[in-house]
Amino acid sequence: MKKRIKMEKPLVSIITPSFNSEKFIIQTIQSVQDQTYQNWEMIIVDDASTDKTSSIIKEIAAGDKKIRFIQLDKNSGTGIARNTALNEAKGKYIAFLDADDLWKPQKLDKQIDYLTQHNLPFTFSFYECINEEGESLNKRVEAPKNLSYVQLFFCNYVGNLTGIYDADYFGKIAVTSIRKRQDWVLWLTILKKIKSAGPVAESLAYYRIRKNSISASKFDLLKHNFAVYRTFHRYNVAVSLICMIGFLATQLIIKPHYSKKL
Repeated sequence: MKKRIKMEKPLVSIITPSFNSEKFIIQTIQSVQDQTYQNWEMIIVDDASTDKTSSIIKEIAAGDKKIRFIQLDKNSGTGIARNTALNEAKGKYIAFLDADDLWKPQKLDKQIDYLTQHNLPFTFSFYECINEEGESLNKRVEAPKNLSYVQLFFCNYVGNLTGIYDADYFGKIAVTSIRKRQDWVLWLTILKKIKSAGPVAESLAYYRIRKNSISASKFDLLKHNFAVYRTFHRYNVAVSLICMIGFLATQLIIKPHYSKKL
């Protein structure tokens, strides 16, 4: 009788930038440690926090060899922190989790299964919104079943905390130097190559909406989206303004259909 060889599941590298996240970081790390999929590494890069974030992470990392901690000497922005973590990543798959968000226990299991079963290099999922205290805002954010580059061009349907890509397929994709909306640029880069992508059609994470976040400020959202059209796409002001009209129309007319009450 032939002996059945058990294949080891591929390593997932989790990229986590942190800055003054002492209130949330323990829960964030715990949500990774609670994953039913256990072949992961978590690389946390602290962007020169001035609170207790660094000492909290150091203590947890000392007791968990799958967690690696890197401290930046000066505050350099989320992009530098993410790229620093990315340079250290060893996994076949790259996943993202900011220091105030949470994953549900089967998040990695379900997404890696989806990728392998469908032979795909990228996927994402739905997610739910919580407030600073971790209380549900009774809102689930969904996405098109077959997300195209054109759809993504006018609206970022991919929650950063849900995206996973295959580094063997794409290579490690460096985060843009644009100060905000870096995740949108990353997904645009990916879909420009593969044309379309599908989500795991269930909520697998919790996105925390903080009082001073971009998500809470409509003006900042518009400003940073305009910067993507100008800087990443390299459009002139006139074309960028036309793109913003399409963006606003999508936000007001189409995007609300993907926001579901719980």
